[in-house]
This record gives sequence, C-alpha cells and structure tokens, in this order.
Amino acid sequence: MKKGRININENRCKGCQLCVQACKQNEIKISDRINRHGYNVAEFRGAGRCIACALCAVMCPDCAIEVIEITEEVKK
Repeated sequence: MKKGRININENRCKGCQLCVQACKQNEIKISDRINRHGYNVAEFRGAGRCIACALCAVMCPDCAIEVIEITEEVKK
C-alpha cells in the first residue's frame, strides 16, 4: 500500500475543512494556528495513515495542499 504525507501552504488555507472531510484516513485537522488572513489553518497529523490518495488536494479550492508519495527503497 502507498504511503504519503502532505504539505499545507498555511497562507493559502482558509480553513474551509473540505480537506478534513475528504480525508478517509483522518490525517488532517483544523489547528489552533491562525494564518495572516485570520483563518484557522488545516494541519497534517502525520500519524502514518496517509495513503497519498490526493483527495484532500483535489478538494482544496485554494490549491493549498501538496501530496507527497513516500517510496521505500528495496533492500537487496
């Protein structure tokens, strides 16, 4: 199964929570941090459940989310 993580551009995030609702792995929450526009921003939990499905990025109307797929090196 794929693994991933996300980066959230906090100054583009408006705290709409669409990414929170889209994430089936419960890896995104709204934080207590406020960006320069006065919005509570989304935050990646980093609990290791992200599968890099990119639903959060697709749902984000402000293109504030970058999904990074983590690939493991095969040991020989």
